[in-house]
Formats: sequence, structure tokens, C-alpha cells
Amino acid sequence: MLKQVFVRGVKRRFHLPKPFETWRNAPKEKAECVVIGAGIVGLAVARELSLKGKEVLVLDSAPTFGTAASSRNSEVIHAGIYYPSNSLKARFSVRGRKLLYHYCSQRGIPHNQIGKLIVATGTSEIPKLNQLFNRGIQNGVENLRMLDASEAIKMEPELHCVKALLSPASGILDSHSLMLSLVGEAETNGATFSYNTAVIGGHLEGNQIVLHVCETKTLTNWDGNTPLQPDLLLMPIIVVNSSGLSAPTLAKRFHGLNTAIIPPAYYARGSYFILSNANSTRHPPFKHLIYPVPEEGGLGVHVTLDLDGQLKFGPDVEWIPHVPDTTNFLNKFDYSVSVDRVARFYPEIRKYYPNLKDGSLIPGYAGIRPKLHGPGQSACDFVIQGEDIHGVGGLVNLFGIESPGLTSSMAIAEYVAALLLGG
Repeated sequence: MLKQVFVRGVKRRFHLPKPFETWRNAPKEKAECVVIGAGIVGLAVARELSLKGKEVLVLDSAPTFGTAASSRNSEVIHAGIYYPSNSLKARFSVRGRKLLYHYCSQRGIPHNQIGKLIVATGTSEIPKLNQLFNRGIQNGVENLRMLDASEAIKMEPELHCVKALLSPASGILDSHSLMLSLVGEAETNGATFSYNTAVIGGHLEGNQIVLHVCETKTLTNWDGNTPLQPDLLLMPIIVVNSSGLSAPTLAKRFHGLNTAIIPPAYYARGSYFILSNANSTRHPPFKHLIYPVPEEGGLGVHVTLDLDGQLKFGPDVEWIPHVPDTTNFLNKFDYSVSVDRVARFYPEIRKYYPNLKDGSLIPGYAGIRPKLHGPGQSACDFVIQGEDIHGVGGLVNLFGIESPGLTSSMAIAEYVAALLLGG
């Protein structure tokens, strides 16, 4: 019944409100659980809540699932090395990795635990590598081992380094197959998905959040400032704001929520370049993931293999200033890869892969990372805010779910379900 009423509601024609109209004119509909955003984390949350017996409705402004950061990343399963001890990123990546490997193995989702080498290419980087080793041990990452140059080069003859940290627990997976499985499992357990459906804001009625919903096409000519008349007021018992890139922007449009607790949003574009050598897929120069020591804003331009053996390098960090609300809500970010950026890639890659030939890199793809820190600022942890933080019953906001968001997705879902349902 909920699905029928909701779909009937969102198919009406939309219009900008006249001066005498307000959102109170829109029809209301009740729901049990609403997950905003059908990226990897939103899908994992929807699956988890549906497995707990909840009636779940997933809303996404895109025409299908996983169209933003979830489909524009390195597809790496991280071990949990980089993040401060007891941080959410550390806890969720270690727990999420185990859940992810088990889930992929049980359901035949393509993945490969190929391992990772984090490399110091100069003696000045060795202290950072030692810090990563110690941090990984503190975080509970298994089987970490420091290698001298000869050991690492024996594993990867094309590699140049003075020391390396081996992480056997790291791997790769097919993120689309994973998301497809999560969608299918959620639907099997009664979840409903409504795409091309945008949550444009909300307001509080007592201690309950009421969502303002409209069709995505309504926003096409929106200037980002003119008030929009929602087609439907959705009244859920539980709301999980897992809208990724637009999560802080959307939370600020929940009228009555204390905006002071919403962290500032920053955005960084990361470009990838692909090794074009015709033999690179059949005989890639590397068999493991190869990472430099981390840089500001990211983990450095690293080597990733996909499950077909294609080698790619990236991402770099390009900060994006002044992102308007329309870009957030409609995912109008520029995902093009400028060929000019390749000039920055060659010297970075040749620090650990000196035999990289000129002209061998071609543009691949780009992704946008939702960050809670800007240029020159210290990296931030995930921010998950429940009723204990904002005082609104049944509402959970997920902010800054960048890397290791894919690895952490199932652990985040566990955490959110426990936060909302207890246990």
C-alpha cells in the first residue's frame, strides 16, 4: 500500500510554489524506515534493516543505484592500516573487511585478496612506514610484515623502494556485483526502491522528521535558492541520511535540526589513468596493489588492478571550491578527466615504477570524495549522528563517508541498525 501511494504521489506534475503556497499543502504518507541514498552504504543499511524485519523504502535522485562515489573509486578492500586507533574508520574497515570477504565468498561476488605493498621510495619516508605498521597492529590488522627492498622487489620485480609494508589482507572486488546483490537481498526482504526521487529537505513535527519529496526532474531548472513545493510529505519512523555527497547539504535543509552540529562539506575530485600497453592486461607489471605513503587529502597515486587484470593509477587530489546545492542534489559534478593532469602522474608513479614509459597512460575515470576537511587540514573520521547528538528520534545522519566507505559499508550498516534498533 505504501509503495502504491508513494509512487502515485511522485508521478504528479511539479511546480515552484506560488507565494501563498507552502509545503503544508502537500499530501502526507507514513513509512516505517526511509534510507536516503542508494550508494553502497545506503544499500548495506537497507539490507540490514530489512533483515531485521523493517519495512524499508530507499529513495535516490538518480535513475539507478550506485551512480556517484560508489561506482567511481578504486574498488579496493582496505585492511584498516591508515586510520587512528579506535576511530570509526579503523573499526569499520577492520570489521567491514571481514564481513565483505565473507559476504562475497558466500554469494559468489567476484573478488580477490591480492594483498598490498605500501612502499617507501626514499629513506625519509621510512618513519612514516613504521608508523603505519604500528598503527595497523594497534587496529588489529592481521599478518602485517615489514619488508626490506630486496624482499619487496623479489615479489614485484618492477618495483622501486627502500622498504615496504606488506598487507596480505587487502584486496579488490567488483563493486557493481556487490551492490546488485545488496539490492536483490533487500528487495527479497521487502525493501522498496524509488529512483528519480529526490529528498529536498524536511521539517520537524514534535520529535519526528518529516521528509519533503519530489521527482528529480523537478530540480532540473532549479536555481538552488527558490523554495520548492514538495509533492509528498513522507513521515517515517526511521530515517537514515546516507546521501553521500549531498548528506551535509540535505541535513541543513531539515528545518528544526540544529545546523551547528552539521560538519562543513568539502569535495575533492580524484582522477584515474589507465595503463594503455596492449600487454598490460595479460601481463601486468604488478600483481599486488602498490601504494605510496599517504599524502594530504588521500592515499597517494597508487596502483590498482581490476579483476580483469587492467592496471590503473590514481586517484590524485583536486579540491573543488564553491559547490552549489544543485550540483549536490543532481550529482552535476564534472567527472571528466583532463589529459593535462597526466603530467602530474608520471613523476609520482615513477618514484615506485621507474620503467613507466612516456605516453603509456590514458584517461580513465574520475570520482568525487565527500570530505569533512579542506586543503591543509587534518583528515577527519566518519561522522555518524544519532538522536544522542541531534535530539531527533529515529534520525541518523552519515557524513564524510569517503574511503574506506566501500570496505566499511557492511560494518556501518551493523552500527546504524544497532543505533536505531538496539542490540
